Amino acid sequence: MSIIDEKLAKEFLVNPDDVDLSEATEITDGAAEALSKHEGYLALSGLTELSDAAAEALSRHEENLSLGLKELSDAAAEALSKHEGAALWFNRLTELSDAAAESLSKHQGDLWLWGLEELSGAAAESLSKCKGDLFLRGLTELSDAAAESLSKHKGEWLSLGGLTDLSDAAAESLSKIRGELHLNSLAELSDAAAESLSSHQGNLVLGGLTQLS
Repeated sequence: MSIIDEKLAKEFLVNPDDVDLSEATEITDGAAEALSKHEGYLALSGLTELSDAAAEALSRHEENLSLGLKELSDAAAEALSKHEGAALWFNRLTELSDAAAESLSKHQGDLWLWGLEELSGAAAESLSKCKGDLFLRGLTELSDAAAESLSKHKGEWLSLGGLTDLSDAAAESLSKIRGELHLNSLAELSDAAAESLSSHQGNLVLGGLTQLS
């Protein structure tokens, strides 16, 4: 199965336990409209293409939504920002335009951008406005300016679990976050960074440290 058409979507709505949509790479606009009525978690983690019209339809889905897109148009991001479910997942999205980041920051629930490999200062500034939890575990590095922007995040959880390096300035910025902070891939931490992070007033997860002075 490579495409979800309206017929398959309707079969899924009738028997969701018997129809697996997670491997499909494409979806028709009519199928997206049908699936927007599904009551429950919707996993479309195999999708590599999504039209703007399909994104608009899926934005009306009211439960958690997982998408495997590697690319996201600005128009699709604007549509999906209206999604009313508790969480919106992008499992393989590696790039995000500044305009798309600005749109997605308006999403009212948790935002998962697991595959994101780069984050501009403008995108970081936008994403800091997310009201829900923010997961950016695909990032391996973070500029000082982006860290300063993300320090304004007001959600309960910020995951930067892919970072392998953290500057002292970035550590000082991130220490200002009030929610839970995940830095699971850091193998070492400078004394100055440790001093800064010690002032963090939420849960701090450093599960990857292999040495500590």
